Amino acid sequence: MASAYETVVGLEVHVQLATRTKLFCSCPVEFGAPQNTNVCPVCLGLPGVLPVVNRAAVGAAVRAALALGCEVGARTKFDRKGYYYPDLPKNYQISQYDEPIGRGGALEFDMDGRRRRVRIRRVHLEEDAGKLIHSPDGRASLVDLNRSGVPLMEVVSEPDIRSGEEARAYLEALRQVLRYIGVSECNMEEGSMRCEPNISVRPVGSNELGTKTEVKNLNSFRAVEEAVEYEAARQARLLDSGAAVAQETMLWDSSTGRTRPMRSKEEAQDYRYFPEPDLPPIEIPTEWLEELRASVGELPAARRARFLSEYGLSEYDAGVLTAEKAVADYFEELVRAGVAPKTAANWVTQDILRALNEKKLAIGELKARPAALAELIGLVGSEKVDLTVARQKVLPLMLETGRSAAEIVESAGLGMVSDRSALEALVRKVVDENPRPLADVKKNPRAAMKYLGLVRQASGGKADVRVVREIVKRLVRERAGVEAEL
Repeated sequence: MASAYETVVGLEVHVQLATRTKLFCSCPVEFGAPQNTNVCPVCLGLPGVLPVVNRAAVGAAVRAALALGCEVGARTKFDRKGYYYPDLPKNYQISQYDEPIGRGGALEFDMDGRRRRVRIRRVHLEEDAGKLIHSPDGRASLVDLNRSGVPLMEVVSEPDIRSGEEARAYLEALRQVLRYIGVSECNMEEGSMRCEPNISVRPVGSNELGTKTEVKNLNSFRAVEEAVEYEAARQARLLDSGAAVAQETMLWDSSTGRTRPMRSKEEAQDYRYFPEPDLPPIEIPTEWLEELRASVGELPAARRARFLSEYGLSEYDAGVLTAEKAVADYFEELVRAGVAPKTAANWVTQDILRALNEKKLAIGELKARPAALAELIGLVGSEKVDLTVARQKVLPLMLETGRSAAEIVESAGLGMVSDRSALEALVRKVVDENPRPLADVKKNPRAAMKYLGLVRQASGGKADVRVVREIVKRLVRERAGVEAEL
């Protein structure tokens, strides 16, 4: 039965920018470092120290805002956001309030064959807080400040999302764009992408927003989808029972699949924003802005459309190949090396991506670069090596050793055998040991096809099919008195 309520979701997504150092100091950004080793007086919030803005972080945030279609002004500034928590050493966070990096963009993505568009309210920079580590017995909490001061970019959407599934699709599309332009790895498991949905429900047909809750502790796309669905259903049950929805921050419990109250939800005035006195406003020169705009490059949707029109690929192949920029780059290098687009797509989507998955590697770590793979495909095309042998034996050795295809084929004896006398003897042996196809060929001339497979199997895939076909045709004609169809 259709619900009487409509789910309304806006997402606040925090993305750790891929910079070498923190936002306001020169401490390194390093996941997994020993606790409290990547710290200094600035990110520890000690008295008398002054922050200095990381230009690379500002540039990355501007590039992201441009990729999302936001308007980027000539000036931006930082503000102090006051709140008290054990992992916030200064008792305030340097963030942005009324003059963010970007405003008013949108992200389009496909879901269930439909084109969806979610508006972007703002893109801004802020420093990360530390991390609380709770003891197993619950009697103590420790603070690791390695993460304190790490540059975060927050992307805030408008409340345009209508389901948990759509929230997940939006997040996946956002992650793809940000990874494409190289501003973040967006790894939710490592915390470099964090999402906090603001969820409310309202009667179907109403334009009034309901009371919202914010959900935290979401570390996967699946958790976001499940949390949105559960929280919307919880709010609907409250309203049906005549109760009110409280505006509060909820905590997602993945073990139970439920949300539970964490604290009352703050409004902007509760944070007492005011301009950061230790940092002057940042002017973004037109020349730098245009340089950053040019560096954004081709985005996933545009590249997918180009792969369809320029290379004549299927929707599926174009989608798989453009999902990650490095994979799309690898494919295009292969095409530039002379491989036909459809052939290149088959090798990348079937063989290269399977190898990446098995070896747990990024495509940039592969020892077989596009030029080397193009050489192997050329050997297959010129029938110097069998396709199955190339895929099952030559390519794995290329990926393992970095050696060329020609070198592996030569040293391992994997090239096609074309010696007529050797193949003649092999074919005669196979026919003698397998008389059934010869007996069937008078009724069905195509029965001789069986011999091609048997000879190939007996030769380990190295028999030259062209020569074998000639020999089989002649032998069948001699012994059965008919012309084989091969």
